[in-house]
Amino acid sequence: MSDDVQPDTAGADTDTPPEGETSLSYEQARDELTAVVRQLEAGGLTLAESLELWERGERLATTCEQWLEGARAKLAVAMAADTENEENTDEAAAGRGDSGKRTSADTPF
Repeated sequence: MSDDVQPDTAGADTDTPPEGETSLSYEQARDELTAVVRQLEAGGLTLAESLELWERGERLATTCEQWLEGARAKLAVAMAADTENEENTDEAAAGRGDSGKRTSADTPF
């Protein structure tokens, strides 16, 4: 999957990054989220530090989910277009026989 896939944000244009995390790609947000989880699991933080990290993790997780939803939406559109093209090709081929080529039986003369 390309880094160019943009997130889908609740009815917004799919080429717009998620709000609040406009400079992060999916991979950057995922990597930062991994680092946040490691810090929280390591412990040794004050309650305030832990809460701050948790909130950052929630925002990063939301960013990742928005990127993934955008990718799913684009994939669904591409798959629908591909299915439509296949159906049109199948319909055209059905009018010409199984091979998709015109046969002498199709010719009125």
